[in-house]
Amino acid sequence: MRVPVSWLREYAPIPEPYDALEVGRRLTLAGLEVEAVEPVGHDVHGVITAQVMTVEELTEFKKPIRYCRVATSDAELAADPETLTGVICGAVNFAPGDRVAFAVVGATLPGGFEITAAKRYGRVSEGMICAVDELGIGEDHTGILVLPPDTPLGVDFVSYAGLRDDVLEITVTPDRGYAVSIRGVARELASTYQVPFTDPALTFVPGEDASGVDGEERVEGAKPWPAEIGDPTACDRFVLREVRGFDPKARTPLWMQVRLARSGMRSVSLAVDVTNYLMLELGQPLHAFDRSKLRGPIVVRRARPGETLTTLDHVGRALNELDILITDDTGPIGLAGTMGGLTTEIDDDSTDIVIEAAHFSDTGVAKMARRHRLHSEASYRFERGTDRELPLRASARAAALLASLGGAAIVPGATHAQAPARVVTIEMAADYPDRVAGLVYGLDTVVRRLQEVGCEVRSTPASHVPTIAPWRAPSADTVADGGLPAHPGRHDRQETVLLVTPPSWRPDLTDPADLAEEVIRLEGYTGVPVRQPRAPAGRGLTERQKTLRAISRMLAGAGFVEVHSDPFSPATEADSLMLAPEDPRRPAVRVANPLSEDQPQLRTTLLPGLFRTLVRNIGRGFGDVALFETGLVFLTRPGASGIAPILATDRGPTEEELATLAAALPDQPPRVAGVLAGHRELAGWWGPGRPETWADAIEAARSVCALSHLSFDVRAAAEAPWHPGRCAAVYVRTTAGSSGEHGEQPHEWLAGHAGELHPRVIAAYGLPPRTSAFELDFAVLAAAAAASEPVRGPALPAYPLATQDVALVVPQEVPAAAVAAALKAGAGELLEEVRLFDVYTGAQLGDGRKSLAYTLRLRAADRTLTAAEATAARDAAVTEATRRTGAVLRG
Repeated sequence: MRVPVSWLREYAPIPEPYDALEVGRRLTLAGLEVEAVEPVGHDVHGVITAQVMTVEELTEFKKPIRYCRVATSDAELAADPETLTGVICGAVNFAPGDRVAFAVVGATLPGGFEITAAKRYGRVSEGMICAVDELGIGEDHTGILVLPPDTPLGVDFVSYAGLRDDVLEITVTPDRGYAVSIRGVARELASTYQVPFTDPALTFVPGEDASGVDGEERVEGAKPWPAEIGDPTACDRFVLREVRGFDPKARTPLWMQVRLARSGMRSVSLAVDVTNYLMLELGQPLHAFDRSKLRGPIVVRRARPGETLTTLDHVGRALNELDILITDDTGPIGLAGTMGGLTTEIDDDSTDIVIEAAHFSDTGVAKMARRHRLHSEASYRFERGTDRELPLRASARAAALLASLGGAAIVPGATHAQAPARVVTIEMAADYPDRVAGLVYGLDTVVRRLQEVGCEVRSTPASHVPTIAPWRAPSADTVADGGLPAHPGRHDRQETVLLVTPPSWRPDLTDPADLAEEVIRLEGYTGVPVRQPRAPAGRGLTERQKTLRAISRMLAGAGFVEVHSDPFSPATEADSLMLAPEDPRRPAVRVANPLSEDQPQLRTTLLPGLFRTLVRNIGRGFGDVALFETGLVFLTRPGASGIAPILATDRGPTEEELATLAAALPDQPPRVAGVLAGHRELAGWWGPGRPETWADAIEAARSVCALSHLSFDVRAAAEAPWHPGRCAAVYVRTTAGSSGEHGEQPHEWLAGHAGELHPRVIAAYGLPPRTSAFELDFAVLAAAAAASEPVRGPALPAYPLATQDVALVVPQEVPAAAVAAALKAGAGELLEEVRLFDVYTGAQLGDGRKSLAYTLRLRAADRTLTAAEATAARDAAVTEATRRTGAVLRG
């Protein structure tokens, strides 16, 4: 929201000179986040008011060109026009006698544009007659800005129009709807500077039968348009006022145009501008109907089946039965609090106007705006909560402005329909803000700050009202440890309870915590002491947290970059991943109210989020990328109800409610996944580099398993979304919990898959060719680690190592892991490690065969191995590999 400081100072008179940055800082400390402070109009110089004396039409050009003579002082009005300043202008919306904003030679306009004398169209132009956009007070360039006839000549236009200002860009949180207005921000500004606040809602307070200020014309004997509330849950106050004889050609005054432009709104017409101006100032959205287009009484109700409405943006909308509508005898004429209907809009011929002001359901408007994807300035305010007491005042002020600025006559009185409203009174212990903040404010400060907010505060003894104490006050023993310091008046204030009635413009104040927050923020968060909590002894990171952090550090050290992608996915995700119908990752949990209809489901795998992140990085010029993510996936459970209940917030859930909620929730196993594209080793003076392959993804998965201190096997597999010929399944093993006649038998669990992605998946996501990925189930890794024997560090070897190299020729389809397993089994206890160091294929071996070269690392724990022992172990390993895989020792 854009807020001009000059408008704020009208109701919160902070002293001159003021520092706009300091204003922004103080409002930010008070809880209104000021994103930026923009000086406006400070770069405009040399623009004065002038009067057009003569206009010469230059007809020899294709477009309208006029050569004008302007007077810049009263003395020049009687001078010979030929002696006056001449200027070229292409606009045709003015005539001799009109007063305009004139930039003289040497003047500077917004953006540093300097005016110089120049010969154009055969004439010398000595300045420029300015349009609205050229002065920085709007976007209109259809014609020049025509000033009122009584505008004095020769005065500085910047000062006359109030162009020089500072505009605050404020981000208002959804719970502070009152601050989406000049009224609300000025109240906060007055509080931070401790200056008197003038409420603009009280500057004009007509009675129920008043027609406006003194001297305004009334329509005697007429009554405002009738209205009623058909659904009190949708609207609890609805006000109509009426003006007649409005001049549709009346211009919006310059001061109003400037304020609207500074606030980010364009000037449309006087009738529309008045409603927008009051919405910005008071925070009360208004709507104007053309009276001649209404048919029958206005009724506020919910939509009926099959109803439609064409809104002011010329879009036909099918209505939902929960939509809140403004209707007459013809049907819907507006979406309440969001946008009016096209059939009753104000146009260039509207003379009789009905002004509507109401208090609509905040949640109803919010859901309706989201349902129709129609967010307006009005809905932005209604969904944050508006002041229920404003409709009468705002509509009366709108009628008065239309009468004074547009020549309208006011119909006395107002149509006022309302439903009963409950008055909220909050009981709060007087020292409750002290206990929340951890310091003593004092009763007077608490009451004063609450009254500044607009609350009515009464006190009563605690014996009459139960004391509200969600937090226990620190005892005297805790004072020395950084607790609440002792205070002589503390005991008395503990026995006092405040009865606080929030103002109508603060519907967000509903419990003691809200009131405590108001006291603390107005006193300043910087005054709240910072005390470091003591860490309980014997606690720290869980084993799962430690392992996840270790995995993240290991992958980062291997060149991967950690990312966090959105947990949402489109409905077509399973098809893009080529998942089989029976794949447990295909059924997905659908979010009841998704952030985007394009991604309504929760992810069942981490890979798509990594794919989209990879594509985004490649699109920004980072082609050599290795990414990883740790996070939860959401898998449907057989027999789950599918719909999670919404629990009450005014109490804790019951056991039955928790059981119902747990039954509806999906399984949420943690996963770790990664994706690689481009070069794994970059090219440089050291060499040509190396592109990533499926082997890099498998090695990353192996490294994760090794870090978990688990035994694992890597086997060929065919699993979507990987390429069936370049996919590996990773199995982890544990020896605990199973025994038989041959001793403990290993348990084997599938932990995940790794390899090169399927070409169709690569095409579906727009990934680079040969992209590789891996995904492991961390829950499986953790369970296997928990079922395994405790990890013991290896004993340092006391005897030297013996190595033996062996090259075996095997069929092409035999996995290298199977050969390594056979070598390990054959070598026996002397084998410390088997390592593949070369793979060769060629004509010498024959078609369909490959050579695998391994290094066998042999060592005995109690002696130095002899050459004969090493050779025997090597021969036994080769024999076992031959028996299992048909390997032949390569000559």
